[in-house]
Amino acid sequence: MQEHLNDDRLLSRSEVHTTFGLSQRYLEVAAVKGDGPPMIKIGRSVRYRVADLRQWIDAQRVGSTSQGVA
Repeated sequence: MQEHLNDDRLLSRSEVHTTFGLSQRYLEVAAVKGDGPPMIKIGRSVRYRVADLRQWIDAQRVGSTSQGVA
């Protein structure tokens, strides 16, 4: 399903979970720690741009569980 999303589309945490499989709780904790995908704050709302999510997910790729993130 995610292949058909426009790269500039903004997704809520719920939509990120449905589309990319990242839990809403992970996104909340990562936002506080600053180690999750880039986000956009509009007022009190947090949104994630599809292109940023794809780039962030690609950057998490490793060859084994003993490897750190690239």
